[in-house]
Formats: sequence, C-alpha cells, structure tokens
Amino acid sequence: MQAPKFAASRSFHQELKRRTNAYFAEAGKSTTGGKALFFKALLLTAAFVAVYLHLVFWTPTAWVGVAECALLGFIGAAIGFNVMHDGAHGSFSKKKWMNQFAAFTLNVMGGNSYMWNAKHNLIHHMYTNVEGVDDDLDAQPWLRLSPEQPRRKLHRFQHLYFWFFYALLFIAWIFYMDYQKYFRGKIGEMPIKKMTASDQGVFWGFKVLHLGLFVALPIYMVGVVSWLVGFLVFMAVAGFTLSIVFQLAHTVEHTSFVVPHETTRKIEDEWAIHQIKTTANFATDNKLISWLVGGLNFQVEHHLFPNISHVHYPALNKIIRQMCAEFGVEYNEYPKMRYAVASHVAHLRELGRA
Repeated sequence: MQAPKFAASRSFHQELKRRTNAYFAEAGKSTTGGKALFFKALLLTAAFVAVYLHLVFWTPTAWVGVAECALLGFIGAAIGFNVMHDGAHGSFSKKKWMNQFAAFTLNVMGGNSYMWNAKHNLIHHMYTNVEGVDDDLDAQPWLRLSPEQPRRKLHRFQHLYFWFFYALLFIAWIFYMDYQKYFRGKIGEMPIKKMTASDQGVFWGFKVLHLGLFVALPIYMVGVVSWLVGFLVFMAVAGFTLSIVFQLAHTVEHTSFVVPHETTRKIEDEWAIHQIKTTANFATDNKLISWLVGGLNFQVEHHLFPNISHVHYPALNKIIRQMCAEFGVEYNEYPKMRYAVASHVAHLRELGRA
C-alpha cells in the first residue's frame, strides 16, 4: 500500500514549533520528564512488583487475590501510560539507554517494543484516523470504529458490548496480534522494517520470559485454576484501562476520520492540522487523572509533540489553544472524562445504526 501524503506544511505548524521552542528556552526546561517522572516510574514499578510477589509467593485468600489481580492490571496499565509510553517516544529521559529501558517494560509485560514502535509511533502518530492505514481503527468484524468500515448486524449493539472486547485487548495483543505482525511482516497493509537478529532475540526472549513470569511460575505456586482466574482478571483490567484511554482520544463524536484521495493518496490538511482534527482531550483540569494516565488525556498536545514528555502538556495546552483560536482551527476537548466516555458510546451507537 502506498502511504498517504499530507498537504505541504504551512504557517500553522511552523509557528507552533517556534512558540513551543521559545517556551522551553525561556523557562529553561528540558523537554524530557525529569525527576518527578523518574520518581513516579519507581513508585509504580515498586507497587507492581510488590503486588505480584504477594500474589505469587504469599497467596492471599480468594477474594483478596482477585482484588489484587485487578489492582495489578491497573498498575500495569499505569506503567504503560507513564513509563513505557514516554520511553518509547524518547521523552522519558535525556539518556537513550534509559528511554530504551523504560520502553522495555512493555516487553516484560508480554508485548514487544519493536512492534509497538512500528504500529504506534510510525503509523498511528503519522496517519491518525486515516482509514485503511491507522491500525488502531481495525477492530473488525467485532467493532465498527470509523464511518468507512462495513457495517454488520451485530454492530447495532456495539455500544453495549464494546467493553467486553476492550477487556480482551491486552491478552489478544500479546498472544495473537504481536505474532500476526511478526509473521506477516505487516501492520494492517503497511509493511514494517525487517527485524535484525537482535530484534528477533528480544522478541522471542521476552515472550519466553513473560510466559515464565506470568504463566509457568504462578501455575507452579498456586495451581492452574487460581492462576487462570487471576490471570484473566489481571488481563481484563489492564486491557480495558488501556483501551478506554486510547479510544477516548480518537473515536469520539467530534473527531475526524480521513480517507486519502483514491488515486493520488493525498490528504487535504497539513500534518499538524490533521492531528488536531482527529484527536480529542478529556479532563485536562483533573490532576489525578492526568497523573494516572501519564498525561494521555492531553492527546492533542501528545500528537503534535510526541517527543516531549507528558509532564509538559499542561503548558503546551495553553500555547496550542491560543494558536487554534488565531488560525480558526477547532480544538476538541471534553471537560470531564465521563463526557468523553458518553461521546465514545454515542459514536459507537451512531456507527452501529448508520
């Protein structure tokens, strides 16, 4: 498949970069996370390890165990938002090895940082909500997420059952989708760069490590039934948490879904304008939500400046809002998370019926 092409960059993106660079220069700040993010990473990682060890080696009673498995899934998702995500974008630290170390938390959890980079950093961030290219829109046949996708009878009820498939995301990701991409050499119809011997070693080595840590050892310590119940709870909570946060960024009522020109493959807007039109924020005034989701409620800021750490997004929010007002560009933001969830459900309902 030929990659789409955006309109030539105009004054909006150039002026936005100029103002952003001026902000960091005047404030004397680095674009990376700093000590606050490093402390958060240590806190979340320590919490995950503590809960894991308690579950496996000091097996609690059944109901406490289920609750701890749910907590483990939530903390795992928080590590993904706060540590892995910034690391994969190179914004966790000034040091390359530390960014790689942060990104590798995904490998320990069972995913693969190479596939994530190709799917998320290279394709999703470049071609956000572009039908047929952005793999994040592909949940077929179970869900219809964009207007250009075929509608099936079951989609009439997708606004009621979507949560079930969101809960399956993580388990499908690490046990099926990574392998599908690996053997096909493609993400959707977009080819991915050939993996080196080192990349291959990381892929298979960490897949085996994950099976040892999250399947073999727990089964040996607590038995098959207890492991299976706990593992499914852990995966379901992590999957749903990851899914809902990322879906609120792009598949809501007010974001655009773009189809490139059939022959030229051109997209009308320049890249920066495209990112704003296809992305939405939520609950940016809620500091607790911002802390837990690693600033991914500031998705507009993240998509325009993915290499800047999320700790700076509140400041960038003001700059981008001002720019949008000056250039007449609509800025999508929901003041409360529940409003964004309601909009996502309404979006699914509309696509299931129209």
